[in-house]
Amino acid sequence: MVQTIRRNAKATNNYNPFETVKKQIDNCAEILKLDPQITAVLKSPQRELHMSLPIHMDDGSVKVFQGFRVQYNDARGATKGGIRFHPEETIDTVRALAAWMTWKCSLLDLPLGGGKGGIICNPKELSQGELERLSRAYIRSVYPFIGPEKDVPAPDVYTTPQIMAWMADEYSVIAGKPQFGVITGKPLCIGGSPGRGDATARGGMFTIREAANALGINLANATVAIQGYGNAGYYAARLVKEMFGCKVVATCDSKGGVYNKNGIDPKKALDCKAETGSVCNLDNVELISNGEILSLDVDILIPAAMENAITEKNAPSVKAKIVAELANGPTTLEADDILFDNGVHIIPDFLCNAGGVTVSYFEMVQNSYMYYWDEAEVYEKLDKRISEAYRAVLATSRKYNINMRLAAYILAITRVVEAMKARGWV
Repeated sequence: MVQTIRRNAKATNNYNPFETVKKQIDNCAEILKLDPQITAVLKSPQRELHMSLPIHMDDGSVKVFQGFRVQYNDARGATKGGIRFHPEETIDTVRALAAWMTWKCSLLDLPLGGGKGGIICNPKELSQGELERLSRAYIRSVYPFIGPEKDVPAPDVYTTPQIMAWMADEYSVIAGKPQFGVITGKPLCIGGSPGRGDATARGGMFTIREAANALGINLANATVAIQGYGNAGYYAARLVKEMFGCKVVATCDSKGGVYNKNGIDPKKALDCKAETGSVCNLDNVELISNGEILSLDVDILIPAAMENAITEKNAPSVKAKIVAELANGPTTLEADDILFDNGVHIIPDFLCNAGGVTVSYFEMVQNSYMYYWDEAEVYEKLDKRISEAYRAVLATSRKYNINMRLAAYILAITRVVEAMKARGWV
């Protein structure tokens, strides 16, 4: 097995999310008048692990997978962040997501830093046995670098509670004792937290409620389009209807999109995708493209798929009053400016989708003292944290007359810099 610590790997596609991160930091640093030396620290991951993972496949062959773990900044505490299994994973994507996790934890005032991990693979092409061997191999490689008080991974794109269970078990086997607190997003039977399954979407719903109150939008009459129908997309569709009475009129997956002005039943869409492979096979819908869903005349648009969905090319066509970013990095910097100028209210990703890491933090707390809250208490605590964060970002946005993303950055980075200075880093 080969392990090397490396830097400056380049993204394999034209869009480099880490370059976006650095531009966002520069924009924030200009407003805060940060010392260039502080800015340089904020733009550099603290440590990275690159690994090669040779796995015995079911057909008897050995395939080598590439993996990463980035611990971006631990000024405020142990790093925290998910592990993605994706065929197009890149180190710069992992770096960007680790940076965003740093700001996300800071924005929610969690005593944590930001991290992220990933493996370049297509889990849809792997058997259960191959997935388990890959998951355990990853933990064997990162074991010296993670731990309940050091770096705590969690599920992300194409990883599941079962994968987290294998990872927690592998770590425990190496440690020689149960160490379930090393991973969050686990099944309830081994220390998972109630409320974790829909936490990302539910946190987003709390921010949508706050935004609607601030903008004077009656959610009971609101229409919603959801780009992406994975875990976050499905729960968003279900919760926006259950909690507020909104009408979900459109959604999509990788195969395409569907529209029905009278509304789409979230459970039927989920069942259709599970049975046929796509929501496009729903009855009584109009087929639309994934691009068209972004320009529908709806009150709320929820990007819940991959990054870079809204760009300077399609931003002028966005008609929604609120864009609630459940996905990571779905809007480019250029698109941010266009949407802001057009009066579209963006709930930035590291605020809107912070419910997942917040409940993961709750899981860490519950693991540490071996006492577990019920679901209602988890939701109550989540609501309080998310709502307070939204109101603070909104106040900062209005104070500086800047978009919500930049306002969120200002709050989050200010807290990280304060911790860096207190610890004598800068």
